[in-house]
Amino acid sequence: MTTDWWRRGVVYQIYPRSFMDSNGDGVGDLAGILHRIDYLASLGIDAIWISPIYPSPMADFGYDVADYTDIHPLFGDLETFDKLLAAAHDRGLKVILDWVPNHSSDEHPWFVESRSSKDNPKRDWYIWKDPKPDGSPPNNWGAFFGGRAWELDPTTGQYYLHLFHKKQPDLNWRNPEVVEAMHDTLRFWLDRGIDGFRMDVVTFIIKHQDFPDNPIQDNALWGEFAELANQEHKYNINQPEVHGYFREFRKIVDEYQAVSIGETWFFDPVEIAPYYGENLDELHIPFNFMLMKEAWNAVGMRENIRAYYAALPEGAQPNFVLGSHDEHRFATRYGYENHRSAALMLLTLRGTPTLYYGDELGMVDADIPVDKMVDPQGIGNNNPELSRDPERTPMQWDTSPNAGFSIPDAEPWLPIHPNYQEGITVADQESDPQSTLAFYRQLLSLRREHTALHTGDFAFIEISNDQIMAFTRQAEGETFATVINFGDTQQTVDLSDLGTALTVALSTQFHQRDLDAAAVVLAPHEGVLLRVG
Repeated sequence: MTTDWWRRGVVYQIYPRSFMDSNGDGVGDLAGILHRIDYLASLGIDAIWISPIYPSPMADFGYDVADYTDIHPLFGDLETFDKLLAAAHDRGLKVILDWVPNHSSDEHPWFVESRSSKDNPKRDWYIWKDPKPDGSPPNNWGAFFGGRAWELDPTTGQYYLHLFHKKQPDLNWRNPEVVEAMHDTLRFWLDRGIDGFRMDVVTFIIKHQDFPDNPIQDNALWGEFAELANQEHKYNINQPEVHGYFREFRKIVDEYQAVSIGETWFFDPVEIAPYYGENLDELHIPFNFMLMKEAWNAVGMRENIRAYYAALPEGAQPNFVLGSHDEHRFATRYGYENHRSAALMLLTLRGTPTLYYGDELGMVDADIPVDKMVDPQGIGNNNPELSRDPERTPMQWDTSPNAGFSIPDAEPWLPIHPNYQEGITVADQESDPQSTLAFYRQLLSLRREHTALHTGDFAFIEISNDQIMAFTRQAEGETFATVINFGDTQQTVDLSDLGTALTVALSTQFHQRDLDAAAVVLAPHEGVLLRVG
């Protein structure tokens, strides 16, 4: 594959705790991913993105990093990682690692030194401030995991900043020594041969230099700490100086012909676009989460997509994400009856799509009892509805005890959805030619085989039916049309403007039939990929 593989490739996110447990401790690991590497290659994806595997006390399940250049023993070791990397590359798969630049663990040696005294050389590697005269925190900033974003350190009498968990102190990126040290962590993994990074909350790394109070939003909804966590994040994140740091990141990854994917939490395309850089010299792919916040509605989806494409700089690579470890599974959000149509949309839009492990089976959120909840976002905000546990449950491999994720005697770190006993497993779907897994494999194969479906031109088909979204992809003399019925009743669509020769390349319901271009009939919730000509 060429160095710009990411322009036509498909990324598949693995949450390592939940993918495959190789040693019976109830937690997934690198050896487990290696054991399933042929399955991953069989899907037709192009890259695996592995969520954090670094040493960590696991206050936020790896997003609290205690060492940026090693592997947590829970997941394996560097030797196992190297074996996995080699096996992936042997099968034509790229490997992308999560990189967590905004904060480390409070158990990272850097922070241990920093908090030891005010005059320690690493004191300024993190953000420390004196209390207000009354002893209260330096400003009103709230933490996303609940409470205030400042923790008082009794040893030195100052507060340190943590935008997330109190065990995740924010690094001070205005310190050149921090910048150099974090650049070195990028090079460590790039020298090892990885193919890029997904950069966690990367726009958060710079804060306003004066640390003013944030304005408070009305009608905040985040429970006990609404006045803090739902404030307008005007000064604590997304500061304009961050663009210079992104240009430096880009220089490093470009040296290695690697890709940079940034977690940019914006839902207005005009706000996403600047993170490509004025000269496309910042992030290769600023993540686009816009569709994750959109209801399953043809009109809303169409206008959202149209606005996003219109806002992109010339030459910028679009991307779409429907699910991740931070958002409820789209088979739950959109309704299970629509999950294949959602996949058809995601994988035929122009841009780089990201899948989440288990999407290819139609996995849905699990109901996690409060006494089994482990996510710090739900616990810290005292709100189970904010817990991300439901979308992080173990991968469902077969109908054996623990769904084949772990040995029968193990207790998985999160409960497994009981529908693994009802056919929502790899083993069940491997043998079913009309399963969701079969649908994904056929769709991914078509996408890879036809230039029109990965890098071809895109155009909406204007249809006066608010239950239908349709668009074309075209390249090298080939044209495909994606047509999706968002409704729960049969719809008939006039596609005669495309010509009379239409055939079904793939249907979400595996319906094969002759088509009359002037009256294409779609079953409720059906999506079709059509060949034109």
